[in-house]
Amino acid sequence: MAHQLNKLSAKEVKNAIGSGKIRKLADGGGLTLVIKGESKYWWLRYRFAGNEKTLSLGSYPQVSLADARRARDEAKALLQQKTDPSAHRRQESTKRVSDGENTFRTLCKDWYEQKHSVEVTEAHAVRNWRRLEIYTFPLLARRPIRSIQPVDVLQVLDAIVRKGNTETAHRVKTLISLVFRYAVATSRVDSDVTRDLTGYLPKTQVKHQHALVRPAEVSRLLQDIHTYQGHFATSAALRLSPLVFTRPGDTRQMLWAQIDFSKAQWELPTTKNGAPLIVPLSDQAIAILRDVEPVTKHRSPYVFPNARDAKRPMSNVAIKAALDRMGYGGKMTAHGFRAVARTLLQEELKYPVNLIEMQLGHRVADMHGRAYNRTEFLGDRSSMMQAWADYLDDLRHPPDATQK
Repeated sequence: MAHQLNKLSAKEVKNAIGSGKIRKLADGGGLTLVIKGESKYWWLRYRFAGNEKTLSLGSYPQVSLADARRARDEAKALLQQKTDPSAHRRQESTKRVSDGENTFRTLCKDWYEQKHSVEVTEAHAVRNWRRLEIYTFPLLARRPIRSIQPVDVLQVLDAIVRKGNTETAHRVKTLISLVFRYAVATSRVDSDVTRDLTGYLPKTQVKHQHALVRPAEVSRLLQDIHTYQGHFATSAALRLSPLVFTRPGDTRQMLWAQIDFSKAQWELPTTKNGAPLIVPLSDQAIAILRDVEPVTKHRSPYVFPNARDAKRPMSNVAIKAALDRMGYGGKMTAHGFRAVARTLLQEELKYPVNLIEMQLGHRVADMHGRAYNRTEFLGDRSSMMQAWADYLDDLRHPPDATQK
């Protein structure tokens, strides 16, 4: 916007001096250079809603005559839009402070501490935080979360896909979405920008955990497990795994404090889905734990401590490595014991699917959609776990060669 009323020159502004009193030099359009002693600063006088107001535009020479005129013209443009320049400045200042406080990393940290870390297991939460650090923080950490657009998220995801990690890209997209949904819930943003990216990523091929699910195969596996000569804790965990069929991470991190021998129960305060779980312990499972008790309980909080450091749990690859050494590489994994139980409990022992799923630690809802709690059907599950242990004993000691 050009102003015909511009009266001052850059030289006049530079050479202007005070006279002991406040001196004002008008440039036009409400813009005034105010001189007080050795200080010079810019004012803009304007009227809004019938009231005369003054807006400070900064000190000279930090704000030059040209800068001051641009600020005046921007204020005049706001006035034409029925916006008070002073109020607009306050809003922008608040927005800058808010954006500075609400960076993507800040929201990730809030979401992790307030929500994610209390809803999932510690190991799962730590893995997800590491994914955010590795894949999202380099590009997004310092960005105000309100400034992040779908194209910014695409940059993150495309970089992961280019390295051949499509499954990881899907996981990272889910994490970004969870952070944005938390930001929406806490009034930091208006929407989840990942919604516009639905269907963008290539589909991942489902990776099935290797497992032997035919009775004859499981029979051979159980025999090999019971003759395996490895590290004491690993061998014991390997024998216990088919009896409890919990997630491998839960098994290796089993704590003595979680075992109640009087009730024959292992009480997990939280599992992968965030819910607690009670694992009824069969006579066979109790026997294994009693064998382990005098060896590890006095030196570690973990039932199966790490071979090098008793303050840490057994390595997350210990059971898989043992299975590989036994010749089951590519045929059976630590997670595979869950598939064995799910299949044979239903097909061979004829237990209801819902009961099996509850014991697997999956969320199971009743006819009204309400999730069962950890004590639901505990008597039935205890009977099932004992029957399962007895069935595994029968498989390990087949009466003759006519086994299935």
